[in-house]
Amino acid sequence: MNKKTSRKKVKFIFVTGGVLSSLGKGIAAASIGSLLESCGLKVTLMKLDPYINIDPGTMNPFQHGEVYVTDDGAETDLDLGHYERFTQARMGRVNNITAGRIYDEVIQKERRGEYLGSTVQVIPHVTDAIKNHIHNISKGVDVVICEIGGTVGDIESLPFLEAIRQFRFDINPNNVIYIHLTLVPYMESSDELKTKPTQHSVQKLREIGVQPDILLCRTQKKLTKEIKDKIALFSNVQKDSVITAMDVKSIYQVPLSLHQEGLTKAILPKLGMAKKQPDLTNWETVNLNLDKPKGEVNIAVVGKYIGLKESYKSLVEALTHGGISNNLRVNINWVDAEDLEKNQSTGVLEKSDGILVPGGFGERGIEGKILAVNYARTQKIPFFGICLGMHCAVIEFARSVAKLKNANSAEFSPDSPYLIIDLMPDQDAKGKKGGTMRLGEYPCQIRKNTFAYKAYGNREVLERHRHRYEFNNEFRLQLEEAGLKISGFSPNGNLVEIVELDGHPWYLAGQFHPEFKSSPMKPHPLFRDFIANSYNNRVNNQRV
Repeated sequence: MNKKTSRKKVKFIFVTGGVLSSLGKGIAAASIGSLLESCGLKVTLMKLDPYINIDPGTMNPFQHGEVYVTDDGAETDLDLGHYERFTQARMGRVNNITAGRIYDEVIQKERRGEYLGSTVQVIPHVTDAIKNHIHNISKGVDVVICEIGGTVGDIESLPFLEAIRQFRFDINPNNVIYIHLTLVPYMESSDELKTKPTQHSVQKLREIGVQPDILLCRTQKKLTKEIKDKIALFSNVQKDSVITAMDVKSIYQVPLSLHQEGLTKAILPKLGMAKKQPDLTNWETVNLNLDKPKGEVNIAVVGKYIGLKESYKSLVEALTHGGISNNLRVNINWVDAEDLEKNQSTGVLEKSDGILVPGGFGERGIEGKILAVNYARTQKIPFFGICLGMHCAVIEFARSVAKLKNANSAEFSPDSPYLIIDLMPDQDAKGKKGGTMRLGEYPCQIRKNTFAYKAYGNREVLERHRHRYEFNNEFRLQLEEAGLKISGFSPNGNLVEIVELDGHPWYLAGQFHPEFKSSPMKPHPLFRDFIANSYNNRVNNQRV
């Protein structure tokens, strides 16, 4: 009885999408969460992904985009990054459920005999498993916002849509609303907005049994009253629940834009909540800094997945946050590490105020990244290395300064005489792909009088990891004697977390992924200081 009563108090918002993918359901869900938080409510969010993979950990970034990592070590969909950047909610393994995980869970239960000999079916067994996961994250919050991946009509997402259809009948229907994101395209040739794609999308959703309560209409042009009325009529939605979701210059304008269009006012009454005026002061400050920066800075990002910018989603946002904290516009110059390796020319780096080498896996483009590191070190350009970028920095230093010819990583060249980067002795390199990875949040102790300490202002910090290979301690003393400064390490001292160089304007590389802990309201201190020093470099070179 207590369990049932507690569930009735929680409100559930389900966000679906139609017409085409990449409309921005993740940003929409995150913005809804932000608006409700600004009204004083506690929210959490969840992403239901229809693909059969257990998680996106082994998926190619070109197919899926960035793999986001949470504190508890879950490899999740990149939308969880949006959720954390827009709200105070912390995500974990429970906040991203895939069809593969659901089917695996159901099959394992069947093998254990937990269904007592019943014929296992999508309804009710798979749908019940989905609903249980949604209920499990509802403890201690006012509102659960659940985004369903894919688009309405995809065969893979049908079990999820059926589960959320049932949800309104399982609990008090006044505690559930459905928000559908759809497209109203603008036809330039005829200078008109077309509502038919939205009508068909809603029709398909209603065929499945889900009647949307609110429509977010993604569009280039503001919807007129006549168009809203038409959409409302054909979609069986109240007129004031047809919301213009305008294209904006920055994703951080979306919460303000949706609130101005009446989304907050539409949601609260439908959930039986008192109308409140959200406090959006922080969002206004963020957008003011984005709209009216005092200057700009050019950052070269030397990567191997630059053909799909979604692969570096959190990185791009963290650079933007670093700009916000310094009231600067950050211009990213994408540099293909393979092209750099092939051409052996650093000309593409010459107009950059700072150089960043991000994370990644595999040998492709490594020598190009190492070339970029060498340029940043020798030309005294602010440098930031992340994960694989740190490995490249250590390899470059070992080769160029410590004179360890052919120094390399066991990931790329296991026969190298100097494996500066290697698996730790206690790691089992055999077995499943994920078995040797260090995933999630780990403590890092910071030495004083370092770039890292100046940025953090603390002796111990917590950062998120996603990697297999570590700094090889066999070469630690030799590299330190050659001038490599180890400024961050694990509490037991066995794992090197941050390296720096003295006598350089700003040179820092970390084993972890600080981009996963940055938000527009709280820019990560390393990105803040990297951007600040890159701007100083720009000023000193009179490029302002």
